[in-house]
Amino acid sequence: MLIEIALVLATSVVGLPATEASGAPEVQFSSIVTSDAPAPFVGPVVDTTGAVSGSAVGTSTFSGRTLTALASIPTGGISEYLAARPGAVEQILLSQPPAQEVALWWGDLATDRRAALEVASPQLLGNLEGVPYTIRDVSNRTVLDETIAELSSVVDSDAGRAVQQSARQQLSMLSSISEALVFDSASPERTLVTLDVTGQGRAAIVLGDLNDADYVSFLVPGMFFTIEGQMSYWADAANTLYTEQQAWLEYFDSQSVFTSNETVATVAWIGYDTPNLTNVGAIDNAVQGRDTLANAILGLQAQRGADQPYISVVAHSYGTTAAMMALSEYDFQIDALAMVGSPGSPAESVADLNVRNGNVFVGEAAWDPIPNSSYFGADPGTASFGAQSLGVSGSFDVIQKQELAGSIGHNEYFTPGTEAMRNFALMCIGRGDLVIPEGIPVVERAYGSTTHNQS
Repeated sequence: MLIEIALVLATSVVGLPATEASGAPEVQFSSIVTSDAPAPFVGPVVDTTGAVSGSAVGTSTFSGRTLTALASIPTGGISEYLAARPGAVEQILLSQPPAQEVALWWGDLATDRRAALEVASPQLLGNLEGVPYTIRDVSNRTVLDETIAELSSVVDSDAGRAVQQSARQQLSMLSSISEALVFDSASPERTLVTLDVTGQGRAAIVLGDLNDADYVSFLVPGMFFTIEGQMSYWADAANTLYTEQQAWLEYFDSQSVFTSNETVATVAWIGYDTPNLTNVGAIDNAVQGRDTLANAILGLQAQRGADQPYISVVAHSYGTTAAMMALSEYDFQIDALAMVGSPGSPAESVADLNVRNGNVFVGEAAWDPIPNSSYFGADPGTASFGAQSLGVSGSFDVIQKQELAGSIGHNEYFTPGTEAMRNFALMCIGRGDLVIPEGIPVVERAYGSTTHNQS
């Protein structure tokens, strides 16, 4: 059933390339980007006691030993060491050591050794959770620029037609990341904290400063979201959420005798291979999303130490499955979770999710065929799941004195000016009490209530 629905939805995703809509296989660029390209990296599976699964122990230990070696060999030998072990970087990223250990490892490195590592393997430092975000941004931009230059030279060369076509497709994908990183003086700074230059690509662009933001929100996409087709759209959605959150914080400041000057950061996160028509019915991509999302959040928590931000996840479609798996199968907590257009997950109730104070919200738009399918497990929109209702059909906000547009279908939840975006923003800054639920009188909805569950 889900695959039949996906066929209908495939052509309606914002900016979806024709190759994705038809389910055509991805063109790989292995002929150009080889040993230096990041392999898919997933974290160790951790149960609720914090124990690492047996299959992950060996690779995680290997990664830890390699990082230890990089801290002890002569600085001038780092490049030679990595060159002699072409799979070492990929192996470290495939099964990363705990982010807290990486943060301690990085903190103990001398300045010259850090500089040598940045030169020897920006790919490693750009994607290793626990490394400071400023270093990761510089490293990832280095890999991005160098790969774009390499691909451009291939396109302009006399290489074979197939090689040139592969280069053009990969260049188009990476150019989408470059375009999404552009911002003006009126917008928050954008940093690139995750980058995979192979296949359909993966990236995470941060708006704001993860190092000191009081509130951090991860936007997690679902099926058919690709770097080439949706990176700019997803960054724009993160920018809209950022702007709404900051506007609400300023409003609350204006109503108080105390000024908090709190700040936000939003993460346009496409950190896993989102499924297309060939694999949308399988759970494999959600497993990858589970691990990479969990690693990203654990990395943030490791970086922030005693100064933890209020962390929220806003997940859409297949991304809700990955998010619920991360929040039920890993041993960490976040502060709030919003899910829209969900096909379900193995988690059976809010009690199974590591979300503080039951701050789990679910929205379902009219004519969205994915909710209620329960394709991957329990439907979070049912009363038995225990989530709170998040209005998405349109309303009037009596606080801000403005009409709120409704979302229709599977892909309008992140449209500016919608009730959904207003509710996401409030939930992400700890004001779930002002989230407008569905299905109750408009006046009551305008003030919000956390006592109404989705039915």
